[in-house]
Amino acid sequence: MAKKTVASLQKGEGRTYAKVIKMVKSPKTGAYVFQEEMVPNEKVNEYLAK
Repeated sequence: MAKKTVASLQKGEGRTYAKVIKMVKSPKTGAYVFQEEMVPNEKVNEYLAK
């Protein structure tokens, strides 16, 4: 199923988005968790700066 998602992102409008994976520390447990989000290419640096 993952191949289908990746393949659909390679056509047309999908190329203007990037999948960003950010490591965030959980306030409850103190453990690190990974936060994934689809972000427009122009906003990647802005998203990571948060």
